[in-house]
Amino acid sequence: MLLQENTKQIGAVAKESGVPIKTIRYYEELGLLKASGRTEGGFRLFDSDVFSRLHFIKRAQSLGLSLSEIKDFLSVHDQGDLPCDHIKARLQDKVLMINKQIQELMMFKQELESLLSGWEAVTENPEQTICPIIEKN
Repeated sequence: MLLQENTKQIGAVAKESGVPIKTIRYYEELGLLKASGRTEGGFRLFDSDVFSRLHFIKRAQSLGLSLSEIKDFLSVHDQGDLPCDHIKARLQDKVLMINKQIQELMMFKQELESLLSGWEAVTENPEQTICPIIEKN
C-alpha cells in the first residue's frame, strides 16, 4: 500500500503525539486504534483521526479510567454516538470510590496517630514479641 495523503506512518504518529511506538502498537492490539493499512515495508499507517483518539485515551487515563473502559467508550463513538453519558456515569462511580478511599485513609491515619501518640520506650524484650507497641490491641 502506498502512503496516502492523509495517512501517517507509526513513527510519525509517535513523534507528533509523544506516545511511544510500542504503546501505539499495544493500543492497536487492544482495539483502541485501527491502522488503515501498511506500507510496502510493513509499517503501520494511521488516518489523521489517530491524534484525537490518542489524546482522548491519554486524557481518559489521566482521569483514572482503564483501557478496557476507554475501549468501551470508543466503541460507542465508533457506532456514531457520543459516549458522554457513559463516561459521566463512570466518573460518578469513581468519585464515590474516591470518597470511600478517603474515609478509609482517614480512619487509618487516626489509627496511626493514636498509636504514635501513646508511643513509649520499651525496655523489655519478650521472646515472642517483635515490637510490643504495635502488637498490642
